[in-house]
Amino acid sequence: MKKQPFATGRRAVAGTVLAAMAFAAAPWAAAQEPWPAKPISLVVPFPSGGTTDVLARALADALSKSLGQPVIVESKPGAGATLGADYVAKAKPDGYTLLMGAVHHTIATSVYKKLPYDFQKDLAPITTVAMVPNVLVVNASLTPAKSVAELVAAGKSSSRELAYGSNGNGTAQHLIGTQFQASTGVKLLHVPYTGSGPLTTDLLGGQVDMSFDTITPVLQHIKGGKLRALAVTTARRSAVLPDVPTLEQAGLKGFDIGTWFGVLAPAATPKDIVAKLNAEMVKIIKSPDFAERMRAIGADPIGDSSTDMVARIRDETAKFARLAKEGKVAVE
Repeated sequence: MKKQPFATGRRAVAGTVLAAMAFAAAPWAAAQEPWPAKPISLVVPFPSGGTTDVLARALADALSKSLGQPVIVESKPGAGATLGADYVAKAKPDGYTLLMGAVHHTIATSVYKKLPYDFQKDLAPITTVAMVPNVLVVNASLTPAKSVAELVAAGKSSSRELAYGSNGNGTAQHLIGTQFQASTGVKLLHVPYTGSGPLTTDLLGGQVDMSFDTITPVLQHIKGGKLRALAVTTARRSAVLPDVPTLEQAGLKGFDIGTWFGVLAPAATPKDIVAKLNAEMVKIIKSPDFAERMRAIGADPIGDSSTDMVARIRDETAKFARLAKEGKVAVE
């Protein structure tokens, strides 16, 4: 057998060693790859068509351009928004899976007897995108009531319970309904849906009498005359419905519930990624174009710090724990 020259053999060994080193270094290089290096998933825990979905798509569109990577809205509805939250809480904390959370998650902490995640411990707040008032609406062609007082009177004289729809058990709409019933003495039947889309369809079709949904999914139907807005549930009137009174102005005391929406990541997501996401999102939310787009659908843009959002979640959790206890709201 012909022997290989010494120099050639040495080069071959060196090449093998370098190849092995390159292979071993590949995972390290991938780990050091600048974020984001691939598409990001923004999970919406409700079906398409609702406020959460609308806000998520608006933010995802702007964020895709800002980060240079696609931000894909992924719908994972169910169980009063807790299925989507659980999915993100258990996702890999690498900045590629985010949750468009909402006030409903702070309520679920108190009303669900068992949750497979801890909202305050397993998710890292990034920023609050917007605050949207809830509004009491009825089917304009089926319900003659033109005020809260008339609706209360009709409810008390009716031989049946008035059915109100919500985005699911343990959501803000559910709690508002229990508070409305306690304040007025009107007997209500709670009908939970998976989100605003199917709820609005049934409200327009007369399957439920009323709802306390956020303004965004019902605004076009209010302006089109198919739904009648009787009152907003926040302390202040809405800029897009200036002629609609608050429940307080309509004679019901103690109402001040709106729905906030914000983005969160799995708790162990690197702080530098959370900080970059916050910076990019706040810049988008506070831009004139995005703010105008939000106000047009009845949303008030926020864009706060991660620390501010942590405080918001803590305070809202305590507030709704009290309301859930008073309203005896519990979900198995």
